Amino acid sequence: MGAIRHIGIVAVSAEGAALCYRTICTEGAARLGAHAHPQVTMHTYPLAEYMRPLDAGRWDEAGQLLLASADIVVQAGAELLICPDNTLHQALDLVRQRSLAPWLHIAEEVASLAKQRHFNRLGILGTRYLMEGPVYPAKLSTEGLEWTIPEAQDRDRINSIIFDELVYGRFEERSRRYMQGVIEILGQRGCDAVVLGCTEIPLLITEADSPLPAIDSTRTLARAALREATRHAERAGA
Repeated sequence: MGAIRHIGIVAVSAEGAALCYRTICTEGAARLGAHAHPQVTMHTYPLAEYMRPLDAGRWDEAGQLLLASADIVVQAGAELLICPDNTLHQALDLVRQRSLAPWLHIAEEVASLAKQRHFNRLGILGTRYLMEGPVYPAKLSTEGLEWTIPEAQDRDRINSIIFDELVYGRFEERSRRYMQGVIEILGQRGCDAVVLGCTEIPLLITEADSPLPAIDSTRTLARAALREATRHAERAGA
């Protein structure tokens, strides 16, 4: 087990972080054998502490919180860092190079997977900060991919579903139907796939539920962490 890297999860919202953690632990066995997975350390400040700088547009302060949380898991032994929160990657992009350990970037992993699956134009679902922000445009354009976001009214409704329901573990059928309708419209606007770009959205709607092929950003990041954490161990065992 010495060649397997210790994963640090810098969590922001509970439901998405829990899904990421469970995915690492349950899918670790496919790479490492029965009941095995890398060591995982997770830390989170209350979501409220992130919301204050986000609402004020102070992304640098949010980035400082990410770094402080990262320092805690690194001190506990983490060698590889992930943040299962798409929105906060706007802050991570400001501070990533100052970290004590390397990060995997959720939008980079999604973009890479979209390229592998031969998608061309992605619909982006997530918080209002994410849909209207730079995180996915920057990473998708690097891979030559196009993107579209929902109309303003739909962005507001999706944002409310996330912050009033999903982060509290409420997954309501009416919200699932609404998201399916938004995805259908994105397909009519030329998207050939959709990014479930809030880490809680995959708990509400799966690819099987989606009118378009869907990329689950939460599980994509967790699987990337497993890949990188076990890379050297798999080579050693080859």
